[in-house]
Amino acid sequence: MAKNILVIGGTRYFGKLLVQRLLRAGHRVTIATRGYAPDPFGDRIGRIRVDRRNEHAMRNAFRELSFDIVFDQMCYSPLDAAISTRVFAGKVGRYVMTSTIDAYRELAPREAAFREGDLPVLAQRIDTVYPWHDPARAIECYVSGKVQAEAYLERDGSLPLATVRLAHVLGGPEDFTGRLAHYVDLVRLRGTLHYANAAARVSFMEAQEAADFLVWAGMQEFRGPVNAACDGALSALELHARVAALLDETPRSLKVAAQAPGVLSPFDFATPLALDTARARALGYRFGHTDDWLDDAIRQHDLAFV
Repeated sequence: MAKNILVIGGTRYFGKLLVQRLLRAGHRVTIATRGYAPDPFGDRIGRIRVDRRNEHAMRNAFRELSFDIVFDQMCYSPLDAAISTRVFAGKVGRYVMTSTIDAYRELAPREAAFREGDLPVLAQRIDTVYPWHDPARAIECYVSGKVQAEAYLERDGSLPLATVRLAHVLGGPEDFTGRLAHYVDLVRLRGTLHYANAAARVSFMEAQEAADFLVWAGMQEFRGPVNAACDGALSALELHARVAALLDETPRSLKVAAQAPGVLSPFDFATPLALDTARARALGYRFGHTDDWLDDAIRQHDLAFV
């Protein structure tokens, strides 16, 4: 049955893919953005121009509206979460917050893959003083902001919440992060990869599957956090070696101290950061493997390099 769906932030990368899939499935979709980025959807969607960090604007924009599902791609802090509870409580059938694998980075290191319950969300301290909406601090507060946003929503309890903790998303022509491109460029320039731990594997997923999983999660009834990742975690050293092998180049690497400032590459951690996806499997979702898509993603970035 077609649903009335709001996507907060659906104009780039896998947010755009999410909207495409929802439209394809016949749902009525509205996107809420600040209106700075164009989208390709024409008159197939509704649009609400609003800054989701501005509570007054959000209240006015959604005062008379309700939705079957809200996909919140832009909830980056407990302040954002608080705005959502005050704007959407009692007006949505399901609220899906996009969270991140990085939420586990604040936990004690471990070799085993992280399960959802390893992060004690309800025990997290919520900082009410920190300037969460200061754009100069967006990078430094990303991890703590996501964790505390989850904590606020769980503790408040007024929204029918599912939290999707996505692995690091790679691939696709709109990958603006530059993280996979870093390895492609390094190999093509015959530079040296500095790495901390050859065995510190990290979970990944492709942008298409990130969108697929979000759509699936939105149509389910479970509550709480769920991990999303492809099988086949890789360390930074393994990712670099795979890029080199595919491009028929010799990988050059050098082990360095984990705390070496300014030399480590994306996805290079002192300890593993992999996700256990048993909960998603138990709920009925089957993830693919990095082998299914990674080589194509590398080739795309290699074409961009050339």
